[in-house]
Amino acid sequence: MITWQLLSFAQLTPIQLYQLLKLRVDVFVVEQNCPYPELDDKDHHPGVYHLLGYQNDQLIACARLLPKGLSYPSVSIGRVAILKSERGGTGHRLMTQALTDCESLWPGETIEIGAQAHLAGFYGKHGFVPTSPMYLEDDIPHIDMTLEK
Repeated sequence: MITWQLLSFAQLTPIQLYQLLKLRVDVFVVEQNCPYPELDDKDHHPGVYHLLGYQNDQLIACARLLPKGLSYPSVSIGRVAILKSERGGTGHRLMTQALTDCESLWPGETIEIGAQAHLAGFYGKHGFVPTSPMYLEDDIPHIDMTLEK
């Protein structure tokens, strides 16, 4: 069973912050062999929330929920990461929780994401539709997708 926590940057403990950044770097930088600026000054912005999923006291999933106007004109979900050993269903539970939390934080708002192109089908299962042609971000194919409320 996954225990979810939704926290602002100021609410993160030092160990939670370390776990969050380690998971994101392990997935996006090391696993995907993609050096990029992981620390983009958005994590601590007012109105940003971090969704953390714990199983047996280990962080296995995370996502960043951003208010409108920070990454996109609409609310956004980003930095969606799952511990490699926990993939195969955990991602859908993470997105379901992230969407529930976005609706609680920002009721009725459209959500925009920049998805890795190969995950378009995954996000499509949650109602997102492509809104841009494929583009390269840090040499990885991406597409913008939107979930209208």
